[in-house]
Parts: sequence; structure tokens; C-alpha cells
Amino acid sequence: MTRPITRGQLAGAATAIALVAAGAGFGLARLQEPKAPTPASPAAPPGRKILYWYDPMIPMERHQGPGKSSMNMDLIPKYADEASSGTGVRIDPGAVQNLGIRVVAVQRGDFAQNLDATGVLDFNQRQVAIVQARAAGFVQRVYARAPGDIVPAGAPIADLLIPSWGGAQVEYLAVRGSGVPGLEAAARQRLRLLGMPSSLIDAVARDGRPRTVVTISTPQGGAIQTLEVRQGMTVAMGQTLAQVSGLGTVWLNAAVPEAMAGQVKIGQPARAELAAFPGEMFTGHVTAILPTAQAESRTLQVRIELSNRGGRLRPGMFATVHFSGAAHPALFLPTEAVIRTGKRTLVMVAGDGGRFQPVEVQIGREAGDRTEVLAGLDEGQKVLASGQFLIDSEASLAGVQTRPLAASPAVAAMPAAVAKAALYETRGRIEALTADSITLSHEPVRAIGWPAMTMTFKLGSPGLAKAAKVGDQVSFGFEQKPEGPVIRRLSPVAGR
Repeated sequence: MTRPITRGQLAGAATAIALVAAGAGFGLARLQEPKAPTPASPAAPPGRKILYWYDPMIPMERHQGPGKSSMNMDLIPKYADEASSGTGVRIDPGAVQNLGIRVVAVQRGDFAQNLDATGVLDFNQRQVAIVQARAAGFVQRVYARAPGDIVPAGAPIADLLIPSWGGAQVEYLAVRGSGVPGLEAAARQRLRLLGMPSSLIDAVARDGRPRTVVTISTPQGGAIQTLEVRQGMTVAMGQTLAQVSGLGTVWLNAAVPEAMAGQVKIGQPARAELAAFPGEMFTGHVTAILPTAQAESRTLQVRIELSNRGGRLRPGMFATVHFSGAAHPALFLPTEAVIRTGKRTLVMVAGDGGRFQPVEVQIGREAGDRTEVLAGLDEGQKVLASGQFLIDSEASLAGVQTRPLAASPAVAAMPAAVAKAALYETRGRIEALTADSITLSHEPVRAIGWPAMTMTFKLGSPGLAKAAKVGDQVSFGFEQKPEGPVIRRLSPVAGR
């Protein structure tokens, strides 16, 4: 007898069928799901050969295939046509245009170096008059004078009462009235020796009476610098009463940098612009170059004498001084093209095919926006006048070597087979070996600024590593080639 199926059994059977269907569906889906493609190694474009793989952040670390660098960055390929097409770093022409790089030619022509300096006007110290008392006396009157006043020649300063002159003048008048030949001249000479001016002696002879009050006046016109006389005071013989500086000419003291002192000579013409008289030029000549330099500013003081017609030039005024130099033929380039590193001076020379090579140069004088080139370049060579710092950074990242100053353009243009290459020596441990390459963990190479690192070198000949094996300590010598460093000498290190 068949037992009836309960409601619970029906529910359990439905659940089991659902689970089986779900499992079958999941399995069918897994069978039908396409497999994800396995990433393949990047292949070189047709016609291009990959020399090695590297990280742009560590250009000296080179690998035989794709992967990760020591900084865990993806490696990129270095193609043979990028290395063999010329020296230097190659920049895409589109990038050159976007960067706004400007190329100019090295020129030869007349190079006149002009020097600009700052200066301050001062009194002409050769036009200074000292007013003194010629005898002891008393100040009876002081004229309305004060330091800084500008006075003409013969301007009165003070009236002095000199009692000692009275007796001598009485004796002179008595001798003059005696009519004895020769005595008057002797008496007159005695008055001069006592310090009396000739004008006072003439007045005594004309009036026939002594004059003990004398007016002290300035012997030249100018500005009163000091005034040491007051009414009622007593003065001694030789005491300074006033000092007057002339204003007919003034000195312009220019501060010339010590490094440019050789460009200034005595008698050289100079032009001055004063803030007080914009648009007006004052001309003069160098009269002296002071023998000592200012230790604080490292400048030399150059003295220029300027005519002061009308007394417009006042000591203390600020001026800009322009020294004109003689023009001489020279090789020059724009100053903005020069890269100064502190140890040497570089320019970026533009070559064919968008290539740029850092070149060491020796520079000379500067004039305006031009700089003289003493060595390292030839007339007509193209250099970068803008964007050169970006290209120099790119060249450093790419490991491009700077052409040294000793290498002339003719030597730099010689084929690699003719030009003798430098051999750089160091030591290291062999990490990997192939038929034509060797990977070494080497010590720093101080000659070219390399730190200690692991990198792959190309073997100059397969026989160099014939007896070597992984783990050996070796000393080796290599040279720099456009396609990378090449081992020229390899030998085991004894006792290591």
C-alpha cells in the first residue's frame, strides 16, 4: 500500500531539486566563462631592436628583459636606434615645440664690455680751505654764518681784536715818518712776519693810525664744513676758526666689484646718471683708483671728477655710473644660454635629429645680455637659449656624459674607433652571465659619479668571461658607448 506524500516531504524535494539546478547552472557557467588573457611580454616594434630594459628613475640600472626595477617600478625598453643615432639626448620635435625651446647660434663680433656701478657724490678734498687766527686775540664780532652755508670767496667770518699788533703798527708809522731810507721796508717786513695781511698794512700806511681789529674772511667760495668761532671767545695763534670746501668740482666715488676692477683705468671716460636729474647725463674721467678694497662689500672705490657748473651737484647724491670699455673681436652667446653648476659652466648644444649634448665651456666677460666664450665652442654652433635646464635634466636622467672642456669640437666629432675612449676601473661580484653580457654588483665609480649598484654590461669579447662564473669577485674596466657601457678588461680578485 502506497503511503501518501506529506507536505513536508514535498517541500524538501523541491529544495533539493533547486540546489541541484543551481549547482548545474554554476558548473555550466564556469565551463562557458572565457579565460582571462595571460599578459605577454611587450614586443619591440617591427624594425627596432631592444638593447636593454631600464627604469628612467635609475638610468644606470639595466636589465635584460621586462620586469620591475629595484624601486619596484616598471621597466621600459631602450632601443638601438635611440643610442646609435648620435650622442646626447634625443627630444621629440613635438615636445621641443611645446616646451618653447629657442635655439641660437654662437657668433663672433665686436665685444665691448660695459660696466655699471653705483656711486655717491662727495666734496673735492683737493679744494678745502682752512681759516685760522694768525695771532692771539679776542672775538669781537661773528657774522651770521653756520655750518652748511654756501659762501662766496672773501666772505667775512669774524672780527678779531689783536692787541699785539698795535705796538708794531705804531713803530712802523714812526719809522715811515722819519724818512730814513730802507727802514720803512724793514718795518713793513716785520709786520708781515707777525701775520698781518698786506691789505691791513696798506690801510695803516694810508690812514696813518694803527688798526688792531682785523676781519677774518674765507679765501675761497664753497660750503662751510666747520665753524669754531663764537663772539667773546679767546683764540690762540694758529687756531682753526672755519673750514670751507669748494664746489667748483665734485668727486663721484663709484663702488666697482673686485672681480671687475681690471676693467677700469685712470683717465677712462665715465658717464653718471643722477636720480635728482632724470634723463640728464654728466660726464667725467677717472682720476684715481683707491689702493684698498672694502672688505665688507668686496669692492674698489673709483674716483671720478665732475664739473659742477651752477652748483647743482650736491655731495651725498646717489648716482649710477657707466664705464665704457674698448671693443675687441670675440666669440659670444646669449647669457641666458649658460648653465652654471658651481664647479663648471655648461651649455646645451643642439645637433641633428632633435639631439642635444651638454658641453663644458670656459666663459669670459659679460656685456649686457651677452657672454664671451673663451673655449669649448666654435662660431656657428647652435645652442639652447631657453629650456636648457629641462634638457639638461633629461640628459642627466638618461646618463648622457658631458663633453669635457678639453675635448674640442673637432675631437668630439671623430669616430669612436679613432677617438681614444676613457677606461673606468672598479670591482664587483658576478650576478649573472650570458654569451655577450655580464651582470655585476659593483662598487662606486667615482670618476663618473656612479654609486654602488647592480647593472648589466656588454662584453667587449666573449672570451673575457670564459673562466668566470656566478659569485666570483672580479675587477674590471669598461668604457662608455652610445649603446651602453662595454667591458674591456675582466680579471678575478685574488683572496676574495
